[in-house]
Amino acid sequence: MFTTRPEIAGTFGAVATTHWIASQVGMSVLERGGNAFDAAAAAGFTLQIVEPHLNGPGGDCPIILHSARTGAQSVICGQGPAPAALTVAKLKGELGLDIVPGTGFLCAPIPGAFDAWALMLRDHGTWRLRDVLDYAIGYASRGAHVVGRVAATIETVRPLFETHWPTSAALWLRGITPGALYTNPELAETYARVVREAEAASGDREGQIEAARNIWYGGFVAEAIDRFGREFAALDTSGRKHTSLLTGQDMAGWRAGTEAPLTHDYRGHTVLKCGPWSQGPAMLQALALLEGFDLAAMDPVGADYAHTVTEAMKLAFADREAFYGDPDFTDVPMATLLSAAYTEARRALIGREANNDFRPGSPDGIAPRTDYAAAIARSGALAMAAGTGEPTVSRLGASGGDTCHIDVIDRWGNFVSATPSAGWLQSSPAIPGLGFCLGSRCQMFWLDESLPNGLRPGKRPRTTLSPSMVLRDGRPWLSFGTPGGEQQDQWQPIMLTRMIDHRFGIQQAIDLPSFHSEHWISSFWPRGAKPGKLVLEGRYAPEVLAELTARGHGAEMGGEWSEGRLTGARLEADGQIFAGANPRGMQGYAVGR
Repeated sequence: MFTTRPEIAGTFGAVATTHWIASQVGMSVLERGGNAFDAAAAAGFTLQIVEPHLNGPGGDCPIILHSARTGAQSVICGQGPAPAALTVAKLKGELGLDIVPGTGFLCAPIPGAFDAWALMLRDHGTWRLRDVLDYAIGYASRGAHVVGRVAATIETVRPLFETHWPTSAALWLRGITPGALYTNPELAETYARVVREAEAASGDREGQIEAARNIWYGGFVAEAIDRFGREFAALDTSGRKHTSLLTGQDMAGWRAGTEAPLTHDYRGHTVLKCGPWSQGPAMLQALALLEGFDLAAMDPVGADYAHTVTEAMKLAFADREAFYGDPDFTDVPMATLLSAAYTEARRALIGREANNDFRPGSPDGIAPRTDYAAAIARSGALAMAAGTGEPTVSRLGASGGDTCHIDVIDRWGNFVSATPSAGWLQSSPAIPGLGFCLGSRCQMFWLDESLPNGLRPGKRPRTTLSPSMVLRDGRPWLSFGTPGGEQQDQWQPIMLTRMIDHRFGIQQAIDLPSFHSEHWISSFWPRGAKPGKLVLEGRYAPEVLAELTARGHGAEMGGEWSEGRLTGARLEADGQIFAGANPRGMQGYAVGR
């Protein structure tokens, strides 16, 4: 099969990310003797510089890793929770909101990315913090080349920055053009100061990393976030200005945690995902449903395959909406949702024709509670506003960000799959003196404490961020993931089933045309839904679109090379390492030898 580029092959190591500079940074670390955890952290901090429209230091980062030393896999939860003052009573009662804004300060959780990287580096890495951060500091101070999508994103929010977010205007409206070098000296100094203060506090590697964590969450970084949030009121998607509810005290009381991954076996492969504080289990549910179908007998770019996978996803994502939430606050019936009996009953709902109802199940007799009709209405209202020329993006900053992804395998057999995101440049006003802004993940909460994903202080919003890892015969085999919001756990099972059921390599599975549904309630402001909508990548045959439409899907053809942002790396039993990356957008690359 034709591929856009060769699948990378070697035995020493491989790095695949959503930006070629980050991939090269990660490979540089491996070449200089660092392990996969050192390499992933260095690449992750670099992504904050080269893809600022997709992630930032104030964002989030879930990580799945395999340690060759211990032989175990674990999840590092870099998803920060809601601040103490962010309550339903505050937003709904005092401020008169019926939904969490999608931009500004009210949607900001405690930023989790820095501590996730630091925790992984402390417990599994070998490099000092100075050496890991040196790459990001260098690109921030000397400049990184601007890709077209950075400049295009800035243009969409230029009026908001010029009129309402002056600190962001000062940082980002400096004549950025595609191909030019752009520097962020404020962020370079932030990281350089963290290193200086950490080294002054301790002489050993682990002590310096621990000091850096305390500096970030209890030192000058937290102080600057607290001060600016109290002093400045930011316009958000509500059309009003609000100060921040995130405080230095919130930050001082939180640290990233480590937990066991959630797993499910698919045709002899054990798939690892984050828990139900993420949407990751929806992929496991979809795979459980698909195991009852002969996907290998289906054309991987045919109508039967697209229909079957889409209908399974509809059922899995309906359960996501009805039952997933932070398990520290809500009892998620995950064992039942993945059980054979429940899966068999749900699988019987998949027929030859599309079903465009919203159909969550009733695990353990629990009645689902969702507001699908209201979500449909919100989608319609937004479409009407856009159709009448309402400048939603430019006036209110409702320019959705995306995400990054990193996969690393080293010569010792360590694996990292990480999906850093949020804190993108358009999410909230830049914090003076720090060179970055806060995230917006709390927009995913509902303003109803009784719901599984209802807002409560200290609770993690149910994130769409969803790294993946797969074991074969009990050994780590594949690390992969993608940006894409709701699409992350759609494009990933499509890639995986094409690899397992159709025997494609990584690059082949990535390059094949893909698809996504928008049938369920979106996790992002304004939390809309589009029943039955199915988007095929433009390279699909017209007859596939026609058949899916005839079966009842609200199918449409998207642009060519528009579906999927995947990267992946795998280690075979004979020691060979393979890697691939998404050619769409001409940013993602895999490297290795």
